[in-house]
Amino acid sequence: MIQGCENPQIDPLLRRAPRVSYRFADVAGTLNEPGTLALFGFAADVPASADPRYLQVALESFDTPAPLELWQVDGPVSCGRDGALHWASGGGWLFAAIELDEREHGGPGVTAQRAYEQLHRFVAARDIRHVLRVWNYLGAINHGDGDAERYKHFCDGRAAGMGDFFAEGFPAATAIGHHGNPHRLQIYLLACDQSGTRVENPRQVSAWRYPRQYGRTPPSFARAMVLPARDALAISGTAAVVGHASAHHDDLDAQLDETLTNLEVLLASADMAVGFDTHSPLKAYVRRPSDARHVRNFLQRRLPGVPVLLLHGDICRSELLVEIDGWRYA
Repeated sequence: MIQGCENPQIDPLLRRAPRVSYRFADVAGTLNEPGTLALFGFAADVPASADPRYLQVALESFDTPAPLELWQVDGPVSCGRDGALHWASGGGWLFAAIELDEREHGGPGVTAQRAYEQLHRFVAARDIRHVLRVWNYLGAINHGDGDAERYKHFCDGRAAGMGDFFAEGFPAATAIGHHGNPHRLQIYLLACDQSGTRVENPRQVSAWRYPRQYGRTPPSFARAMVLPARDALAISGTAAVVGHASAHHDDLDAQLDETLTNLEVLLASADMAVGFDTHSPLKAYVRRPSDARHVRNFLQRRLPGVPVLLLHGDICRSELLVEIDGWRYA
C-alpha cells in the first residue's frame, strides 16, 4: 500500500505526472503548445500530422466530433523517429509508439514479439526506462477458438518479446480489439526516469497468475500504477472480472456496476479517496455500438462531470461488453 491524500505534499525532486486531458481543438495548434508530449486522435476524419508526437489511434470514438487526448509535461519536448517507432521526450517522461503490419511478420504472435523487442531496445538505450503504462490495440482480438484466439497469440508474442523489459514489475496496461485494418498492431507507452508503484486489486487474481484456461501465457500487466510523485494513478483496462472469472455474462448494467466497483477498490488499494472528478479522464471501450448510448447515460448518471471518452473496441474476453481505463489525479 502507498500513502496518499487529496492534497499531497509532493517532493519537488519527484516527477510531476503528465497532465492528461480531452480537448476539442486543432491538431497543429495543440502540438505547438508548450510541453505537449503526445496527442491522440480518435476519428478517421481528423487531419493527419507527420509530427512524431501525434498518433491516430486505431479505435473510433462514438462521439461526434471526437475530442483529442493531450499529454503535457513540464519542460521542453524533443521528438523523432526510429524506424517504425516514433517518440517524444521531455521533463523526465517518454512517449513511444509503434505500428506494425502482421502480414510483414507472420501473424499476431510474431508481430507482438517484434514490436516489444523494438520498444525494449529503444527504451533500454535511454535514461528514461521505467515503463509505467502501455496500450495495445490489435484487430479481431477474439477471433479463433481456445489457444488459437488472436489475443492469446498476442500474449505469447508479447511475453517472448519482453525479455527483461519489465524486470522490475509489469506496467499498467490495456489490450483492446480495434475495427480498422485487421492486420494493424498499434502499441504505445509512457515511461519515466523514476519508478512508480504497482497496485493490485484484492478482488481479482493478478493477471500474470491467471490459470491455464486463459491461455499458454497469462496477460502481463499490473492493475494500476501510482506515478512517481504519487499525484496520479494510471488505471489499467478494468472490466467485470471477479477472482479470475468474468461476471454477469450478457448483462450490461451488471457488468458496468461490477467494473465501477473494481475501479473504486483500485482507488482504495492506492490509498486514494473514493470517486472520480472533472480532472479524471476515463475511456470506456464498448463492444456493441448499440450499447454506446446506454453506457454513456449510465456513466453520466454514476460519474457526473467525469470526462469519459466512449470508444468502439472489443474486450479481450468475448463475454465482456465493456471495459474502462484512465487516470485519477490526487
